[in-house]
Amino acid sequence: MATTIGMMDSAYFVGRSEILAWINSTLHLNLSKVEEACTGAVQCQLMDAAHPGIVPMHKVNFDAKSEYEMIQNYKVLQDVFNKLKITKHIEVNKLVKGRALDNLEFMQWMKRYCDSVNRGGIHSYNPLERRESCKGGKDATKKTVTSQPSGKTTAAATRHTSHTARRGEPSHGSTANTTVKVSRPTSSGGSSASSDAERTAYEQQITELKLSVDSLEKERDFYFAKLRDIEILCQFPEIEKLPVVEAMKKILYAADDDASVVAEAQALISGKQQQQQVEQLATIPEEADDVLKIDTQKRKNILNVDVDAAANNTLSPRQRISDASDVHCSGSPLVTY
Repeated sequence: MATTIGMMDSAYFVGRSEILAWINSTLHLNLSKVEEACTGAVQCQLMDAAHPGIVPMHKVNFDAKSEYEMIQNYKVLQDVFNKLKITKHIEVNKLVKGRALDNLEFMQWMKRYCDSVNRGGIHSYNPLERRESCKGGKDATKKTVTSQPSGKTTAAATRHTSHTARRGEPSHGSTANTTVKVSRPTSSGGSSASSDAERTAYEQQITELKLSVDSLEKERDFYFAKLRDIEILCQFPEIEKLPVVEAMKKILYAADDDASVVAEAQALISGKQQQQQVEQLATIPEEADDVLKIDTQKRKNILNVDVDAAANNTLSPRQRISDASDVHCSGSPLVTY
């Protein structure tokens, strides 16, 4: 579902012209800039087209000028999101500012969502009729209707002039003067039209480049923030002395783009692990020596007791009496007379 698409999804690489063409064809509008949709009314009607009848169109204001009026439209849109259980966050504070990049990203998400719901197309939806109940909806419809006939009239007049010029048919008596008067404005008008077209193309290219730069800057800031979070985590006293953390710091703080930095970090981890293993092995003999000394002392004590017992058993009766007489002569208090 489009509610969970990431920032690197293909939906966010759709161009501005394609987004405008999709909005104008779906809602029968005549937007020339993506930021004209910052009022939130367009988004509300796009959701109404994707889910007919779910948006209370009488609460939508197509004539919103102030931020307060725009916020009311976004509240309607948020209520619709809540009904549909869409978790997409609406950055209202950014959208109402009318910045091209913010509105383009949100409209890219809207297109992806509507395409996923309607499988690429919205059928049997009358945007003009649905817009009748909106505040300012009739004016928006009138602007669209009046702009389309004017374009058709201009195109028809151009075709008629070119057709007449090809046939060379005079409309009045002064044929030469009429031809000159018609041909000169036509040539000058053609050059001005071509220059206007070129200027429009250049402006469109500049706008697309600016949007590309803004997108790249946003992507750069995103990954820089991730690296900063990793750096803060590596600075915790509990883990900053770990080999893995020291290797990560070495990569983060590398001044040059050198592939050997990764190898050095791996060597650092391997060296630390080997050192720890050597230290563990060094403590084992000391413990073994202590155990051996304790066992030897125990054995000596056992041997002394056994030797004394054996000596007593091997003494002759005369030697035992001699020992007793020695005790008697020594005045031992244990001997009674």
